[in-house]
Amino acid sequence: MRLVLVLLSRLPLEMLYAAGEIAAFVAFRVLRWRRAVARANLLLAFPELCDAERASLLQRSYRNLGEIIAETLWSFRATRAEIAARVTIEHPEVVNDETRAGRSVLLMTAHFCNWEWQVLAGNGVLDRPMHSVYKPRRQASLDRFAVEARGRFGGTPIPHKALTRELIRHRSEPRVYAMVADQIPTIDEPKHWTRFLGRDTAFFIGADAIARILAAPVVFVDMQRVRRGHYRMRLERIGAPPYAPGRGFDIVERYAQALEREIRTSPADWLWVHNRWKYPKG
Repeated sequence: MRLVLVLLSRLPLEMLYAAGEIAAFVAFRVLRWRRAVARANLLLAFPELCDAERASLLQRSYRNLGEIIAETLWSFRATRAEIAARVTIEHPEVVNDETRAGRSVLLMTAHFCNWEWQVLAGNGVLDRPMHSVYKPRRQASLDRFAVEARGRFGGTPIPHKALTRELIRHRSEPRVYAMVADQIPTIDEPKHWTRFLGRDTAFFIGADAIARILAAPVVFVDMQRVRRGHYRMRLERIGAPPYAPGRGFDIVERYAQALEREIRTSPADWLWVHNRWKYPKG
Protein backbone atom coordinates (compact mmCIF):
# COMPACT_ATOMS: atom_id res chain seq x y z
CA MET A 1 0.00 0.00 0.00
CA ARG A 2 2.79 2.46 0.86
CA LEU A 3 4.45 1.83 -2.51
CA VAL A 4 1.17 2.56 -4.31
CA LEU A 5 0.75 5.83 -2.39
CA VAL A 6 4.33 6.87 -3.09
CA LEU A 7 3.86 6.21 -6.81
CA LEU A 8 0.59 8.17 -6.84
CA SER A 9 2.34 11.09 -5.16
CA ARG A 10 4.48 11.49 -8.30
CA LEU A 11 1.44 12.41 -10.39
CA PRO A 12 0.69 16.08 -11.17
CA LEU A 13 -1.80 17.67 -8.82
CA GLU A 14 -4.42 18.12 -11.55
CA MET A 15 -4.35 14.38 -12.29
CA LEU A 16 -4.69 13.65 -8.58
CA TYR A 17 -7.65 16.03 -8.39
CA ALA A 18 -9.31 14.10 -11.21
CA ALA A 19 -8.71 10.83 -9.36
CA GLY A 20 -10.06 12.42 -6.17
CA GLU A 21 -13.24 13.45 -7.96
CA ILE A 22 -13.75 9.88 -9.15
CA ALA A 23 -13.09 8.52 -5.65
CA ALA A 24 -15.56 11.00 -4.13
CA PHE A 25 -18.21 10.05 -6.70
CA VAL A 26 -17.75 6.33 -5.99
CA ALA A 27 -17.82 6.86 -2.22
CA PHE A 28 -20.90 9.07 -2.38
CA ARG A 29 -22.99 7.59 -5.20
CA VAL A 30 -21.91 3.96 -5.46
CA LEU A 31 -20.64 2.77 -2.09
CA ARG A 32 -22.64 5.36 -0.12
CA TRP A 33 -19.73 5.31 2.34
CA ARG A 34 -20.83 6.80 5.68
CA ARG A 35 -23.45 8.76 3.78
CA ALA A 36 -26.20 8.11 6.32
CA VAL A 37 -23.92 9.25 9.16
CA ALA A 38 -22.95 12.46 7.35
CA ARG A 39 -26.57 13.23 6.42
CA ALA A 40 -27.72 12.69 10.02
CA ASN A 41 -24.93 14.94 11.34
CA LEU A 42 -25.91 17.74 8.98
CA LEU A 43 -29.56 17.43 10.00
CA LEU A 44 -28.61 17.71 13.68
CA ALA A 45 -26.28 20.66 13.10
CA PHE A 46 -28.42 22.62 10.61
CA PRO A 47 -32.11 21.84 11.19
CA GLU A 48 -32.98 25.32 9.90
CA LEU A 49 -31.78 24.47 6.37
CA CYS A 50 -34.08 22.93 3.80
CA ASP A 51 -33.45 19.43 2.45
CA ALA A 52 -31.94 20.75 -0.78
CA GLU A 53 -29.45 22.96 1.07
CA ARG A 54 -28.30 20.10 3.29
CA ALA A 55 -28.05 17.81 0.26
CA SER A 56 -25.78 20.35 -1.41
CA LEU A 57 -23.58 20.56 1.68
CA LEU A 58 -23.40 16.77 1.80
CA GLN A 59 -22.22 16.47 -1.79
CA ARG A 60 -19.70 19.27 -1.45
CA SER A 61 -18.26 17.70 1.70
CA TYR A 62 -17.49 14.49 -0.19
CA ARG A 63 -16.00 16.44 -3.08
CA ASN A 64 -13.81 18.39 -0.65
CA LEU A 65 -12.66 15.14 0.95
CA GLY A 66 -11.59 13.92 -2.49
CA GLU A 67 -9.58 17.12 -2.95
CA ILE A 68 -7.89 16.70 0.43
CA ILE A 69 -6.84 13.15 -0.43
CA ALA A 70 -5.40 14.39 -3.75
CA GLU A 71 -3.55 17.26 -2.06
CA THR A 72 -2.18 15.02 0.69
CA LEU A 73 -0.75 12.60 -1.86
CA TRP A 74 0.77 15.45 -3.88
CA SER A 75 2.35 17.04 -0.82
CA PHE A 76 4.42 13.90 -0.16
CA ARG A 77 6.71 15.13 -2.97
CA ALA A 78 6.09 18.88 -2.65
CA THR A 79 8.87 21.28 -1.65
CA ARG A 80 8.69 23.80 1.18
CA ALA A 81 8.33 26.57 -1.40
CA GLU A 82 5.43 24.81 -3.12
CA ILE A 83 3.58 24.40 0.17
CA ALA A 84 4.33 27.99 1.18
CA ALA A 85 2.86 29.19 -2.12
CA ARG A 86 -0.40 27.39 -1.33
CA VAL A 87 -0.81 28.03 2.41
CA THR A 88 -0.57 31.52 3.88
CA ILE A 89 -0.14 31.72 7.66
CA GLU A 90 -1.35 34.80 9.49
CA HIS A 91 0.11 35.83 12.86
CA PRO A 92 2.95 33.26 13.21
CA GLU A 93 4.34 35.55 15.91
CA VAL A 94 1.60 34.24 18.23
CA VAL A 95 3.66 31.03 18.39
CA ASN A 96 7.18 32.30 17.68
CA ASP A 97 7.10 34.92 20.43
CA GLU A 98 6.29 32.21 22.98
CA THR A 99 8.94 29.70 21.91
CA ARG A 100 11.58 32.46 21.74
CA ALA A 101 10.69 33.23 25.35
CA GLY A 102 11.30 29.58 26.25
CA ARG A 103 7.68 28.44 26.46
CA SER A 104 6.03 25.48 24.73
CA VAL A 105 2.84 26.04 22.74
CA LEU A 106 -0.15 23.78 22.16
CA LEU A 107 -1.92 24.13 18.80
CA MET A 108 -5.50 22.87 18.54
CA THR A 109 -7.02 22.21 15.15
CA ALA A 110 -9.72 20.06 13.53
CA HIS A 111 -10.60 17.92 10.52
CA PHE A 112 -11.36 21.05 8.58
CA CYS A 113 -10.10 22.05 5.12
CA ASN A 114 -6.72 20.40 4.54
CA TRP A 115 -5.53 19.64 8.07
CA GLU A 116 -2.65 17.55 6.67
CA TRP A 117 -1.04 20.65 5.14
CA GLN A 118 -1.07 22.55 8.42
CA VAL A 119 2.03 20.83 9.80
CA LEU A 120 3.92 21.16 6.51
CA ALA A 121 3.04 24.84 6.20
CA GLY A 122 3.70 25.57 9.87
CA ASN A 123 7.16 24.07 9.73
CA GLY A 124 8.00 26.54 6.99
CA VAL A 125 7.40 29.66 9.12
CA LEU A 126 7.60 28.64 12.79
CA ASP A 127 10.89 28.79 14.66
CA ARG A 128 10.28 25.38 16.23
CA PRO A 129 8.97 22.30 14.40
CA MET A 130 5.43 21.15 15.04
CA HIS A 131 5.08 17.76 16.72
CA SER A 132 1.65 16.46 15.74
CA VAL A 133 -0.21 14.05 18.02
CA TYR A 134 -1.92 11.28 16.06
CA LYS A 135 -3.76 8.00 16.44
CA PRO A 136 -1.86 5.24 14.57
CA ARG A 137 -3.72 3.58 11.72
CA ARG A 138 -4.41 -0.13 11.81
CA GLN A 139 -2.64 -0.81 8.53
CA ALA A 140 1.09 -0.46 9.19
CA SER A 141 2.09 0.60 5.66
CA LEU A 142 -0.56 3.33 5.55
CA ASP A 143 0.48 4.52 9.00
CA ARG A 144 4.14 4.68 7.93
CA PHE A 145 3.23 6.76 4.87
CA ALA A 146 1.23 9.22 7.01
CA VAL A 147 4.04 9.59 9.55
CA GLU A 148 6.62 10.19 6.81
CA ALA A 149 4.39 12.73 5.09
CA ARG A 150 3.73 14.75 8.26
CA GLY A 151 7.35 14.75 9.39
CA ARG A 152 8.97 15.77 6.10
CA PHE A 153 9.89 19.35 7.07
CA GLY A 154 10.69 18.70 10.73
CA GLY A 155 8.84 17.61 13.82
CA THR A 156 8.21 14.05 14.93
CA PRO A 157 4.59 12.82 14.88
CA ILE A 158 3.73 11.45 18.33
CA PRO A 159 1.38 8.48 18.83
CA HIS A 160 -1.30 9.59 21.28
CA LYS A 161 -0.46 6.84 23.76
CA ALA A 162 3.16 8.03 23.90
CA LEU A 163 2.26 11.69 24.44
CA THR A 164 2.60 11.71 28.25
CA ARG A 165 6.08 10.22 28.02
CA GLU A 166 7.10 12.79 25.39
CA LEU A 167 5.76 15.68 27.46
CA ILE A 168 7.75 14.58 30.50
CA ARG A 169 10.92 13.88 28.49
CA HIS A 170 10.94 17.31 26.82
CA ARG A 171 9.28 19.38 29.50
CA SER A 172 12.29 21.68 29.94
CA GLU A 173 12.54 22.72 26.27
CA PRO A 174 10.17 24.92 24.25
CA ARG A 175 8.25 22.78 21.77
CA VAL A 176 5.19 23.15 19.55
CA TYR A 177 2.58 20.39 19.91
CA ALA A 178 -0.38 20.10 17.54
CA MET A 179 -3.61 18.22 18.22
CA VAL A 180 -6.62 17.48 16.01
CA ALA A 181 -9.17 17.70 18.80
CA ASP A 182 -12.63 17.40 17.21
CA GLN A 183 -13.13 13.64 17.47
CA ILE A 184 -15.53 12.23 20.04
CA PRO A 185 -14.17 10.48 23.15
CA THR A 186 -15.31 6.91 23.77
CA ILE A 187 -18.23 6.67 26.16
CA ASP A 188 -16.03 5.54 29.07
CA GLU A 189 -13.33 8.23 28.65
CA PRO A 190 -13.23 11.49 30.66
CA LYS A 191 -14.89 14.24 28.67
CA HIS A 192 -16.26 17.77 28.74
CA TRP A 193 -19.85 18.37 27.61
CA THR A 194 -20.85 21.63 25.98
CA ARG A 195 -23.34 23.01 23.47
CA PHE A 196 -21.80 22.70 20.02
CA LEU A 197 -23.68 23.26 16.76
CA GLY A 198 -26.88 23.29 18.80
CA ARG A 199 -26.26 19.88 20.37
CA ASP A 200 -24.87 18.55 23.66
CA THR A 201 -21.43 17.41 22.52
CA ALA A 202 -18.55 15.63 24.25
CA PHE A 203 -14.94 16.76 23.80
CA PHE A 204 -11.62 15.32 24.91
CA ILE A 205 -10.18 17.09 27.97
CA GLY A 206 -6.55 16.19 27.32
CA ALA A 207 -5.66 19.57 25.84
CA ASP A 208 -6.66 21.30 29.05
CA ALA A 209 -4.45 18.98 31.09
CA ILE A 210 -1.49 19.37 28.71
CA ALA A 211 -1.69 23.17 28.77
CA ARG A 212 -1.68 23.18 32.56
CA ILE A 213 1.15 20.65 32.86
CA LEU A 214 3.39 22.61 30.49
CA ALA A 215 2.11 26.06 31.52
CA ALA A 216 1.75 26.52 27.77
CA PRO A 217 -0.38 28.99 25.84
CA VAL A 218 -3.01 27.40 23.59
CA VAL A 219 -3.51 28.50 19.99
CA PHE A 220 -6.46 27.67 17.75
CA VAL A 221 -5.64 27.06 14.10
CA ASP A 222 -8.36 28.50 11.89
CA MET A 223 -8.08 27.36 8.26
CA GLN A 224 -10.13 28.59 5.33
CA ARG A 225 -10.04 27.61 1.65
CA VAL A 226 -9.22 30.63 -0.53
CA ARG A 227 -9.66 28.66 -3.74
CA ARG A 228 -8.93 25.13 -4.87
CA GLY A 229 -5.55 24.07 -3.53
CA HIS A 230 -4.94 27.36 -1.69
CA TYR A 231 -5.60 28.04 1.99
CA ARG A 232 -5.23 30.64 4.70
CA MET A 233 -4.28 29.67 8.25
CA ARG A 234 -4.85 32.10 11.10
CA LEU A 235 -3.33 31.50 14.53
CA GLU A 236 -5.50 32.71 17.42
CA ARG A 237 -4.56 32.37 21.08
CA ILE A 238 -7.42 30.96 23.13
CA GLY A 239 -5.63 30.31 26.43
CA ALA A 240 -2.57 31.50 28.31
CA PRO A 241 -0.95 30.78 31.69
CA PRO A 242 -1.15 31.18 34.57
CA TYR A 243 -4.14 28.85 34.68
CA ALA A 244 -6.28 29.18 37.79
CA PRO A 245 -7.06 25.89 39.55
CA GLY A 246 -10.61 24.64 39.73
CA ARG A 247 -11.82 26.52 36.64
CA GLY A 248 -13.18 23.48 34.85
CA PHE A 249 -12.22 23.03 31.22
CA ASP A 250 -11.98 26.59 29.94
CA ILE A 251 -9.57 25.74 27.14
CA VAL A 252 -11.75 22.96 25.76
CA GLU A 253 -14.77 25.26 25.94
CA ARG A 254 -12.98 28.00 24.01
CA TYR A 255 -11.81 25.48 21.44
CA ALA A 256 -15.38 24.26 20.89
CA GLN A 257 -16.59 27.84 20.40
CA ALA A 258 -13.78 28.66 17.95
CA LEU A 259 -14.40 25.45 16.01
CA GLU A 260 -18.13 26.15 15.70
CA ARG A 261 -17.39 29.62 14.29
CA GLU A 262 -15.01 28.05 11.78
CA ILE A 263 -17.52 25.39 10.70
CA ARG A 264 -20.38 27.86 10.30
CA THR A 265 -18.17 29.94 8.01
CA SER A 266 -17.87 27.04 5.54
CA PRO A 267 -19.84 23.94 6.67
CA ALA A 268 -18.86 21.72 3.74
CA ASP A 269 -15.19 21.87 4.75
CA TRP A 270 -15.68 19.87 7.97
CA LEU A 271 -15.40 16.08 7.99
CA TRP A 272 -19.06 15.16 8.50
CA VAL A 273 -18.52 11.41 8.02
CA HIS A 274 -17.43 11.04 11.65
CA ASN A 275 -20.26 9.96 13.95
CA ARG A 276 -19.90 13.03 16.14
CA TRP A 277 -23.03 12.44 18.24
CA LYS A 278 -22.98 8.68 18.68
CA TYR A 279 -24.22 8.71 22.30
CA PRO A 280 -26.31 11.16 24.37
CA LYS A 281 -25.23 13.11 27.40
CA GLY A 282 -25.78 10.90 30.38
